[in-house]
Amino acid sequence: MSENVSRNFIEETIESDLESGRETSVLTRFPPEPNGYLHIGHSKAIWINYGMAKKYGGEFNLRFDDTNPTKEDTEYIAGIQKDIEWLGCTPDRVLYASDYFDYMFEKALLLIDKGLAYVCDLDAEEMRQYRGTLTETGKDSPYRDRSVEENRTLFRQMKDGKFADGEKTLRAKIDMASPNLNMRDPIIYRIMHEDHYRSGSKWCIYPMYDYAHPLGDAYEQITHSLCSLEFEDHRPLYDWVVDNCDCEATPHQYEFARLNLTRTIMSKRYLKKLVDEGVVSGWDDPRMPTLSGLRRRGYTPESIRDFCERIGVAKANSEVDARLLEHCVRENLNATAQRRMAVLDPLKVTISNYSGSEVMQSKNMPFGEDMGMRDMPFSGEIYIERSDFMENPPGKFFRLAPGKEVRLMNAYIIKYEDVVKDAGGNVTEVICSYDPGSKTGGPTAGRKIKGTLHWVDAKTAIPCQVRQYDYLLNEGEGDFMDRMNDDSATVLDSVIEQHGKQASIGDKFQFMRNGYFVVDEDSNDDKLVFNQIVSLKDSFSRTLK
Repeated sequence: MSENVSRNFIEETIESDLESGRETSVLTRFPPEPNGYLHIGHSKAIWINYGMAKKYGGEFNLRFDDTNPTKEDTEYIAGIQKDIEWLGCTPDRVLYASDYFDYMFEKALLLIDKGLAYVCDLDAEEMRQYRGTLTETGKDSPYRDRSVEENRTLFRQMKDGKFADGEKTLRAKIDMASPNLNMRDPIIYRIMHEDHYRSGSKWCIYPMYDYAHPLGDAYEQITHSLCSLEFEDHRPLYDWVVDNCDCEATPHQYEFARLNLTRTIMSKRYLKKLVDEGVVSGWDDPRMPTLSGLRRRGYTPESIRDFCERIGVAKANSEVDARLLEHCVRENLNATAQRRMAVLDPLKVTISNYSGSEVMQSKNMPFGEDMGMRDMPFSGEIYIERSDFMENPPGKFFRLAPGKEVRLMNAYIIKYEDVVKDAGGNVTEVICSYDPGSKTGGPTAGRKIKGTLHWVDAKTAIPCQVRQYDYLLNEGEGDFMDRMNDDSATVLDSVIEQHGKQASIGDKFQFMRNGYFVVDEDSNDDKLVFNQIVSLKDSFSRTLK
């Protein structure tokens, strides 16, 4: 490879392994536990593992680390597979740690035979007391010196269901004085009289993650086990398991910085709490940072990939501004989303000196010739945004107001004449006049008018519901439940131009002057629902220059 090519530390490691002959190929994996849906943080791990494998002509496994039957569900299996396919990271194999339970059991017997594992009778509280702290070494369990024969017998009795949940555990015999708490005789098997969604009632003992994970990597002959930085302290235990279980392959673990986003919950456990307590409508609520929520919100896999590439691969954790993710989707949609006119908060405008109707022309995209034009009906009654009119405007208000003129996109210049109010003094209608020669090609079309407004013809407008979203969390620190944003969702009764009726679920548009929107799955023949993906305003892009 050229020395001028910039490479991250994972690429440097892989290239060094291939050049030295330590590895002859690359095989990576993404190993989620199916106890919830994937979130944006997982996308980084997926892209790194998938991207490294494909860059170096290797393969990529999706392995479900399903070793805890009390939390896992086939719903999550299907959801995770759908998310990964949506991202474009099609795995070469879909595998399950539970298929290796017999293999893991035999390796546990091997550790017992080597004098490196023992059955312990301490309960959870006693084990915490014996474990010690970061400043105090642990104490040996009183059951640590059981004979190999007794440990084999007890472990098989555990497997055969002779003991109750929590009555005994199998622990690795390592070092109770280790400065790394993970190495202080960790539990590698626990008793759980629970049926497993794949193996049924065959097992009542289940391996712990820190034991099952390295064995899964070794069984699959993973060459580079790429994971986030919180597993760095677990690497000595990972290596210990691989080394002492006489594995057929010797995988190596490498850690990269996990993805942390401002104002974003990045924990499946906390996200599940939001779902269970009804704070959100479900895992795919468009406010959720889950991949299913982002997909429903209208984010594109291309924008998420761009985001992952921009943040790069580092060794130190940091917090990424969530506006960068918005910037990436905004850039992608600017180039791909067709334009439409929609008025989110409609205010009726009657053009008093206009009679009849006509059809204006508008580009589906502001650039490119292949996207075509669309018809825009125009009559003497239109809708504009309520915020585009003020009776008593401040200075430099260049929209509609007494004494002011504005240009309607692809149509005429109109001028304020009067208003209609309800009994409460609220403006319900604005009366305007228009300049007949101000349409494109007309004699007064070149008049300089500072304000240009989007609009929708009132007679052909399609009613729709628009859902606008903000972050789930307010800025600040502390418990996330205390930082919940009560104004994270707003529902508006809006109107869209007639072509909106032809939109299908998942279609994405730029609503002129309003932002990017996607047709939500709640839409049907009687109700059109749009989710706001992201606004037009991009404050983050200024920091990129």
